[in-house]
Amino acid sequence: MKSPPKSDAIFEGFSPQPPGGDDNVVSVSAFATRIQRALENHLPQVWIQGEISNFTEAVSGHWYFNLKDAQAQLRCVMFRSRNQRLDWRPANGVAAELKGPATFYAPSGSCQIMVESLRRAGQGALFEAFTRLKEKLAAEGLFDAARKRPLPPHPRTIGIVTSPAAAALRDVLTTLRRRAPATPVILYPTAVQGDGAAGQIVRALAAAGHRAECDVLILCRGGGSIEDLWSFNEEIVARAVAACPIPVIAGIGHETDFTIADFVADQRAPTPTAAAELVTPDRQGLLRQLALLGRRLHTVAARQVERDTIRLDHLTLRLTQATARDLERRSLLLSGLQRRLLHPGQRLLQQREALGLQARRLARAARASLERRQLTLQRVSAGLAHLNPEAVLGRGFSIVRNQEGAIVRSSTDIAPGEPVALNFASGSAHARVTDTAP
Repeated sequence: MKSPPKSDAIFEGFSPQPPGGDDNVVSVSAFATRIQRALENHLPQVWIQGEISNFTEAVSGHWYFNLKDAQAQLRCVMFRSRNQRLDWRPANGVAAELKGPATFYAPSGSCQIMVESLRRAGQGALFEAFTRLKEKLAAEGLFDAARKRPLPPHPRTIGIVTSPAAAALRDVLTTLRRRAPATPVILYPTAVQGDGAAGQIVRALAAAGHRAECDVLILCRGGGSIEDLWSFNEEIVARAVAACPIPVIAGIGHETDFTIADFVADQRAPTPTAAAELVTPDRQGLLRQLALLGRRLHTVAARQVERDTIRLDHLTLRLTQATARDLERRSLLLSGLQRRLLHPGQRLLQQREALGLQARRLARAARASLERRQLTLQRVSAGLAHLNPEAVLGRGFSIVRNQEGAIVRSSTDIAPGEPVALNFASGSAHARVTDTAP
């Protein structure tokens, strides 16, 4: 390391301006360039210790912050190529030591440190203890996601483990009143910083678990240095959080602050306010969801009523038709019974009418039968008359008989000189055959 230059060397080339002269008048940019060269060439690099404040990470990944103590502050920048090598992330309020060249940024007329090295100051032992305990509990499985319980979506009672005087408590209560004004809140008071705070936190968690009044617990406190948050890095606190029968959400410090309790808790929130938001449903969102469900229920109910109405109409029509058919059948049956249940006089009259009808039918049948028989007799008679020999004789024929009275049908049946008898339609005669011819 270079030895500090003499003050005269730092301002080499700066000659005092003689009264009334303008030989050494320079522009602002030229003077700023001289300052920049003087800082870069003659100011030695040393380790500077202070407290980090106004920490910001740009989109580019560069870090911008101030390093301050009670009397002064320095603007610092650590480029991404440098800060990526660190195994920790700075936060406001953290004591740190840095080293790098000083430079003068002419556009804003300000001096800043181009940080090349950055380390924790005064807390190396605490960080080592933090790392050892984290590795130990992780090996035991206390950080495993499988053992962590989900937060209740609609807690009936919410418990808060913190100091009654903590500003974080006011933020949490304000958020809870806004998001879930009807949900009861129970405070389990404890110190959150200083000697004995870890023991008080353990006892508060044990009391909440024993009393079993809450559905979820918020373990919270505001931001601070690693020393301020150290109570939440104690092993007894970590094991008490893991053993608590009630789901625990940790909202400790700022978003960049991490404690052992954050890793053990069932869920970590970046801030106490965020923890209050995580354990309570959004009231406006619930109201919107309730309204949506109401509209859906109304639609479903209306459709069900329509379906039931159609089904009722169908059943009513079927019942009406069945009733009409049954009434018709019964009417027909009744009519039949009425016809069968006649007065004796009416039945006698009906029998007389039926008897008369049968007598008329019998007479018609008898006449028809007689007529048929007469026609048959006439046909038979005609046939017999046609076959009657006398009818033949009437047409001029005669019957020839021999001596024995047999009818002669052929000339061979008689001989010449044989007597024959001739029968005519009217009368008879005797003759003798004189000759025959075949």
